[in-house]
Amino acid sequence: MKVFAIPVYYKSNLIQRIKKLREDKDPRKKDYSSTKLDFGPVIFYLGRHFGFCYGVENAIEISYKAIAENPGKRIFLLSEMIHNPGVNADLISRGVKFIMETSGTQIIDWKELNPDDVIIVPAFGTTVEIQNKISEIGINTIEYDTTCPFVEKVWNKAATLGKSDYTIVVHGKHKHEETRATFSHSKEKAPTVIVRDAEETKLLCDIICGTRSFEEFYTLFEGKHSYGFDPSKHLSKIGVVNQTTMLATETQSIADCLKIAMIKKYGEENIKEHFADTRDTLCYATHDNQSATYALLEQNADLAVVVGGYNSSNTSHIVELCEEKLNTYFISSAEKILSKNFISHYDFHNHKEVKTENFLPEKKVVKIILTSGASCPDAIVEAVMLKILSFYEGIKSVDEVLN
Repeated sequence: MKVFAIPVYYKSNLIQRIKKLREDKDPRKKDYSSTKLDFGPVIFYLGRHFGFCYGVENAIEISYKAIAENPGKRIFLLSEMIHNPGVNADLISRGVKFIMETSGTQIIDWKELNPDDVIIVPAFGTTVEIQNKISEIGINTIEYDTTCPFVEKVWNKAATLGKSDYTIVVHGKHKHEETRATFSHSKEKAPTVIVRDAEETKLLCDIICGTRSFEEFYTLFEGKHSYGFDPSKHLSKIGVVNQTTMLATETQSIADCLKIAMIKKYGEENIKEHFADTRDTLCYATHDNQSATYALLEQNADLAVVVGGYNSSNTSHIVELCEEKLNTYFISSAEKILSKNFISHYDFHNHKEVKTENFLPEKKVVKIILTSGASCPDAIVEAVMLKILSFYEGIKSVDEVLN
């Protein structure tokens, strides 16, 4: 396994030690059960998989390499490299400037850039249109391209399907950087439409089966389909790919729903001619983190704390899963734990931060699920753990807990 060169201040000796113990016992990562850390008054259940994934570590390594290799040059990121405020703030402090907001809104005009500038492509990838724009300026688009290989795998799958005359259905948030990039690359090779969730998928199924008219497609999927998309032609042969950070179970459910619609229209005996099997596009890290979260929820915990950037899609899905069972607090750092009685956490449903009183129950032993998203440094998870432990007396040492 490749070891990436990432800044030491993103790492945690404690978390690294815990992960190493699990890896030694389960090198093939087949055991998704949680790690129990019994500190006495507080028991933490850590996810088997959490924190930086391959794609994020790769992006961080390339970004800091770009800074080190280009002293005196202007260095730009297309947008947030990953959805973690601490990492992005650190890059900004080193002189890196963002060209766009995560929504795609331009911050720096393309006319202000010149061929001597350096541009870092974020882990989400970028659109074909932006790639062409950078090339026109005369800037190398490949040297510091941090696009996650699993995102590129989705693009390659879409291209392969397009060569066989399949239309691509992208499961994703159409305003998210990764989905915008995937849509852009996909529509170069095949007619493409984006569905956000089961509700939008049902609408598309209705159009496929004829219970809604083809004309309705353009209203229901305005801004979410490729130019020249003709539902009367392009919904007869489809394949599903996804924004890699979406819920794997939701992507599978969407694919199953569309497959049923195609069977209704064309018959089960003909399904292979009309529907492609694309299960191999699911990101391993997304799958592992979500599977580990399901295993965490088997514990009889009092609450869950999920750490990550508030605009992180994969983190918000972990929060969603935890919320189904118990009180869940979505925080970006240990500083959000204001005291033993107060926590400031993010309500991603309503897109605002809220404060909750008495989030830690008055019990002899408090049991807490603790995990994080794929773009959250282990050092922040450790800081959260230590902050909570600081509120209690009689805490066991780390060596006692791990031995």
